[in-house]
Order: sequence, then C-alpha cells, then structure tokens
Amino acid sequence: MTVNHSLPSDLPDNVTEPMSLDQAPQRLDVTSLLANMPRKPGVYQMLDQADQILYVGKAADLKSRVSSYFRNTGLSPKTQSLVKRIARVQFTVTNSETEALLLEQNLIKKYRPQYNILLRDDKSYPYIYLSTVEDYPAIRFHRGPQRRKGRYFGPFPSSSAVRDSLQLMQKVFRLRTCEDSVFNNRSRPCLQYQIKRCTAPCVEYISTEDYDRDLQHAVMFLEGRNRTLMEELQQDMEKASASLAFEQAASYRDQIISLQKVQEQQYVDGQTGDADVFAADVRPGGGCVHVLYVRQGRILGSRTYYPQLSVEATEPELLSAFLPQFYLSTSGREYPREVLLSHLPEDADVIADALQEQVGRRISLSCPQRGDKTQWLKLALTNAQENLAAYLAGKDNMLQRFVALQEAMGLDELPQRVECFDISHSFGEATVASCVVFNPQGAAKSAYRRFNIEGVEAGDDYAAMHQALSRRYGRLTKEGERLPDVLLVDGGKGQMTQAREVLAELGIESMQLLGVAKGPTRKPGLETLWLEGENAPLVLDRASPALHLIQQIRDEAHRFAITGHRARRDKARRVSTLEDIAGVGPKRRQALYRHFGGIQGVRHASIAELCKVDGISQQLAQDIYDHLHPGGVETQHDS
Repeated sequence: MTVNHSLPSDLPDNVTEPMSLDQAPQRLDVTSLLANMPRKPGVYQMLDQADQILYVGKAADLKSRVSSYFRNTGLSPKTQSLVKRIARVQFTVTNSETEALLLEQNLIKKYRPQYNILLRDDKSYPYIYLSTVEDYPAIRFHRGPQRRKGRYFGPFPSSSAVRDSLQLMQKVFRLRTCEDSVFNNRSRPCLQYQIKRCTAPCVEYISTEDYDRDLQHAVMFLEGRNRTLMEELQQDMEKASASLAFEQAASYRDQIISLQKVQEQQYVDGQTGDADVFAADVRPGGGCVHVLYVRQGRILGSRTYYPQLSVEATEPELLSAFLPQFYLSTSGREYPREVLLSHLPEDADVIADALQEQVGRRISLSCPQRGDKTQWLKLALTNAQENLAAYLAGKDNMLQRFVALQEAMGLDELPQRVECFDISHSFGEATVASCVVFNPQGAAKSAYRRFNIEGVEAGDDYAAMHQALSRRYGRLTKEGERLPDVLLVDGGKGQMTQAREVLAELGIESMQLLGVAKGPTRKPGLETLWLEGENAPLVLDRASPALHLIQQIRDEAHRFAITGHRARRDKARRVSTLEDIAGVGPKRRQALYRHFGGIQGVRHASIAELCKVDGISQQLAQDIYDHLHPGGVETQHDS
C-alpha cells in the first residue's frame, strides 16, 4: 500500500520527490528497506498501515540513521512502540543536511506527526509602539504589521509583558497611553493624572520640552541604557535638591527606586545586544523549554513551552527538535544576533546554517560556560526545572500514581499515607531533617514537619536520621496517631538500616520501608530502589507512574529540608549595616545610599548592581552582598 505525499509548495527547488518503498500491509521488510536506502542526506517519513505519518526525521546519512531504529538492543520503550507501528518508510534525498532540516520542518508543520516533538506556537508577537509625529507622543500596545510611523520595541513574549512595561512607563515616566481621539478632545485631566500616572499633556499641564525629556528617559529604558539613565536621574535629583526643589527631587528619587526594582527583577543588566536564551529540562513524564527574550541587554520577558515528547529525548535532543520549529516553522518571529543554549545539540551547526539561509545573516548558537551571560542561562534553567516540576505534578493523576506504587511494591491495599525524610546541612552546620506527607489526593502540607537535629557529630547523616525518626514516630506512637503505610527514605541500605532500628525500638512492624538511592550520575530515572526484605533492587521503568511519584515525594522532602536548613542557619547569623564592612568608608557608603536610595535599596541589590557604583570593585561588592545576606553563597549537603 503506497501513497505518495505531495511536498509543500515552499520546499527548496532542488529537493527530489519522495521515493516510496512498498511494504506488505502486515509486515515491514526491513532487509529490503535498508538495502535500498541511500547513504545521502535527506528526510525520512515513517507511516502506519493506514498511511498516516507517524514520524518525520532528518539525517546526514539516511541508511545509517534509519537502520538505528531496527537494531536489537538499546531502544527506549517508546521508540520500540513507534517501530512496531511502522508499515512503510519513504524518504527524500536532499543536497545537504541543511536542506534536510528545512524540509523536515515543513513536513512536521504540515502533517503534525504523532511521534515528533511538536511545538504549538503560531501567534504573532506583541510590541510597544511609540508614535513620533505628535507634540506629545503616545506609547501603546501593538500587534501585527508595523505600518505606522514611529518606533517599535520588542518583540515581547506575551501581551501581559507589554502591559506590565506600559504600566511601568506610566508609573515612572508618566507618559500618555490614550488614543488620539480621546487626547484631542479633553478639556480637563482624566483619572490617570489624578493617580499620578500621567502629566496631563492633553490640557498642557506639562511643556513639550519636559514631556520630551520624560519620553527620552523611557526610550533609554526600553533600549537597555539603564546605567546612563540612572546617572542622569541622580544628577537631576542632586540639582533639584541643591536648588531646594525638594518635591521634584523626591520625584526623581522615586523614579530611581522604581528602576532599581526593575533591574533586580531582570537579574542581569548592563549587557548589550540581543539574545534568545533557551533552557531545557527533561524528566520521566515530560519535557520543558523555557525561553528568555533579551533585547538591548535587557530581559523583556519569558515564556515556557511543554513540547509533546512521544519519543524519549535528552535535553540536547529536545533543543535540536525545538529550535528549528521555533524559528523556521512559525510566523512573526524576530531573529536575535545570538542564541544561548543550556545544552548544545549535536546538529547546532546545521541549525545555524538553516537559520542563516532563512534570515540572510549568521546567528550564533552557543552554550557559554563562563561570563555574565551564564547568569541568563542559570535563570532560564531554574525556570525550566521549576515549571516542569509543577506541570508534571498537576498533569498526572495522583490516585493513578498511588495505584502504580501499590502494584510495584506488591502491597495488599492501596497506601493511604506515605512519608519521606531527608537531611540537609552545610558541612554539619544547622542540621535539619524534613518529613513530608503524601496521600492519594496529593501533598498533605499541613502534616509536614521539620526537626532541628542536636547532639550528633557534624555531618553524621545516619545519626541525624536516627534522631529524626525516633522523635517523629515516638511521638506518634505515644499519642496514638496514624502511622504511614509506606516510609520512603532518601538513601540506600544504610539509611534503611537506621529506619528499621528505630521502628524495631518502638515496636512498629506494620510500616513498609522503601529506600531511594541516587544513581551514579544522580540523574532522575536512574535511582536504585530498595524494598525491605529484598536482596535485589526494585527496578521500575523510567516511564512508570510509581517511579514518578517516588521522585516527586523525594524531591519535595529535599526542598523542604533545604528551606528549613537555610532558615535555621540564617537566623543564627547577624545581619548588620554597612559600617561593619571593611573597605566601606563614609564616601562609599554615601555613594551606595545615593545610588540605591537607602540601606534597603543596597540590601536588595545584586552583586552586579553593586559593581555599578563608583569605587565598588567586584570583590568589595561580593563582601557587601555576603555581609548583608549571610549565607548568600551556599554550600549544601543532602543525604
């Protein structure tokens, strides 16, 4: 059964028509397929018996790539599922791997194959529009063709990001956002003037010169020239104060404080240029890509994607499939000069070549390991990890996970209560044990407990676990409270031994123990599970809902322990003012207070922001930050 799918009209002219290999409806003749497969770059399509496209892929060597699907070992369960459904394979030879990538993206966009990583994002992106023809220009939201005279700033990742920026423009620079029809027919100021969000240019409460100055400040902010803007505002504040115009000086001070808060939220400031920052995270059950949009050195916003992962993929493989669809298969996309990646795909050069062919200029794809740009990557990766954890927790049915756990552990009844313990400390300092509780409805946070560990040798995790378990279950036994059905211990056989000793001392026999030891690479899905009474580890598939539940509970115990440890450690340390910091004399204190508007502004500043003050070196900024944030640079240990 053969169907020759026609190619989209926008494919490269020199791409050949697809060649189909006839196969029997019930069985794929792999030997014949591979014998006729060329060793050339191209695109292959895998179809089922109903001639529906299951998967589209590209390859520098078609024969080598397609043959990898039919090897006897090393295939993931989901890839095996794909192979079982293949009834026919057709391929298209191209002149280069770059052409293959472009063709692959057109076919994916047209057919939306079930087993491909799919990105659904066909929106045009919003901008901030600044008109330039009026005496009092307006600043507004814009989406669509850029046809009007004026300047466009963006693109922004979402309409909410534009509106947040517009609200900031009104609050800090008090620019008008009203339509011209409203502006031209006002006889008195509107509510925006009353709440100090506009200077009422409609009734000429502000001169065109002063309005233009506010407008230029707003443009400087949108262009990322924040340092120059802050210096200008500081000079204006000092001039106003010297001339006894204290109300005007206070207005400049408020602008400085508001802009400082924005810089803190943006995490990295002072860079130049445009970049899109991509961070990927893949866990059993799904994957996530978080994108930061940086323009003129300023983070405009971010967006999180959860691509359909039908075939198991690593982070580099996810980005390899995601980036071409993001840039080549969607409309209204603006291309930055640089693309920063948390993981570098093997075909990064091919993607860069395809982007160059599409855009007409070179776009750099890199994975920086040092420098200020790594902070953007760190921020994006943190967001990807946090968003994916929340997404998976809400996506999967908790009851189904508990049923899977019951089956995996061979329990007679569905467990109604699972508790997990973890230990956290910094080289033995402020040791804290956490206890989290889960039931078939999810996390029972009201039942969470923390234990401050005392009287044990620093770093002795076994003794700390013994003390926490003794205090927890000694009290529950004494008060006749409900005990958990399953006790999950984050650790291997050693921690399980401690748990069993405590339960034996308390005469508790009904509790089932399960130990979770991290794998050699500490990668999720490679944990070793130890079920009490078994000599061999419990092996669960990486896609098992039971394993996902165990990982979720273990990670929550880890988070709860670290949070408690930090709070206990920081409480014991003193937070003082600038006078106690070596190297910060009266002149530097005055410069810091003037730049940040007071001690609270200094305390909220990042190290990068502190370095912007005259006389503050990188090392001194680090000393100031560490002094005002005890434990800001942390060394953590978890069992």
